[in-house]
Amino acid sequence: MVHTVDKVRIDKWLWSVRLYKTRSQAADACNAGKVKIDGANCKAAREVKLEQVVHAKVGILLKEVVVIALIDKRVGAKLVSECYNDLTPQAEYEKIKTLKMRFENRPSGIGRPTKKDYREIEKLKDYLKISDEEYQDYLESGIFGEIEEN
Repeated sequence: MVHTVDKVRIDKWLWSVRLYKTRSQAADACNAGKVKIDGANCKAAREVKLEQVVHAKVGILLKEVVVIALIDKRVGAKLVSECYNDLTPQAEYEKIKTLKMRFENRPSGIGRPTKKDYREIEKLKDYLKISDEEYQDYLESGIFGEIEEN
């Protein structure tokens, strides 16, 4: 059972439904233009309403959710599904699964990669179109533990 309220700020709601780890991260994302409500940029103080579509960039993942319940207190991970419907395309989650594969990971004890190995790694990166910046964003986002394996 989730305790709902009549109105709530977008930064507080994003933190409450666990899209961001801290409220200040949610506020910073709003002020940086990484959060949109019904396609329009919003500031952290904007109130969110029921049935609005919220787009939030969390790391490299662009989440798209519909607000079902307005809450101002952080809830457990199991109760989050009662607060919003996730409309995020599967392709976004596939991007994260792709990033989980580390191409530079080599068994220990076999030495440095050869020039040929480096070229093969670069070909694979080009094929999957993953830049080092995207990979760094992925590591810093902390969302890689939240993806469910199908």
